[in-house]
Amino acid sequence: MNVDLVVMAAGAGSRFGGLKQLVPVGPGGETLTDYAVYDAWRAGIRRAVFVVRPEMEREFHETLGRRYASRLEVVYAHQVVRDVPAGAAVSSLRSKPWGTGHAVRAARRVVSRPFVVINADDWYGADGFAKVAAFLSAGEGRPGRWALVVFRLRNTLSGHGTVSRGICTTSGDGKLLGVAEHTDLRAGTRRILGKSPAGDLCTFTGDEPVSLNLWGFTPSLFPELERGFERFLAERGGDPEAEFYLPAAVDAALGARRAEVSVLPTEEEWFGVTYREDLPRVRAAVAARVAAGLYPRPLWG
Repeated sequence: MNVDLVVMAAGAGSRFGGLKQLVPVGPGGETLTDYAVYDAWRAGIRRAVFVVRPEMEREFHETLGRRYASRLEVVYAHQVVRDVPAGAAVSSLRSKPWGTGHAVRAARRVVSRPFVVINADDWYGADGFAKVAAFLSAGEGRPGRWALVVFRLRNTLSGHGTVSRGICTTSGDGKLLGVAEHTDLRAGTRRILGKSPAGDLCTFTGDEPVSLNLWGFTPSLFPELERGFERFLAERGGDPEAEFYLPAAVDAALGARRAEVSVLPTEEEWFGVTYREDLPRVRAAVAARVAAGLYPRPLWG
């Protein structure tokens, strides 16, 4: 299968309080990244590109990357704060990377074929990987034809605090119309509560499709990221906290009719460690799947 996996692994884990990418959750000490890469591997992917901060690469490779080297080609791309378009003016106070759009852009020099994008610290499940890999390998992932695996909102919440989610608007024929980042999402008595991008209070049923950054792209994404990042820096480059989100570049491409995104629904339950208090639940859920025979122990033995 001529499809790469791009793993966004440069996050600092500020709410969690450490590098979530390296926290063991499996019964054999496996991380969420281990399970995601395993699911990608059994979907037929044989090349993994990890986007990391330069100072993370050695520890990341020693802890995780070398586990996969016998089954996948392992490549690293560096997300660096100063990796911006020539002539861009940015704040000298900026110390953290520029967000998910900037992370995927960092892989532009090492990815030249269709690719799947994921976060390093989410549990996606096998179904989503199988669907997006099949979409790309079947030739559906032609230039400007991309895919997004969507989860039900109710399957993506944390019991220990609020989360942010990209809530999707879709057409009747299963195409993505847009992704809007909603914040402060939490389960209420009967509905899910949260805030719109404008900061307005809103409620949801829980059936809404959401993005957790399990995308299928072609290299045609990279010019869109460059355009979007240049525009973002012109407007907000002086803000040391502003982030360039991947869905913003996708939305711009959709609005300009330069892209079409097929929506691939999954009923998988999401697991993640947004907060350290999420760890017991995540470990129990992973252990149950291992006990049921869905994953081997050890995973990469």
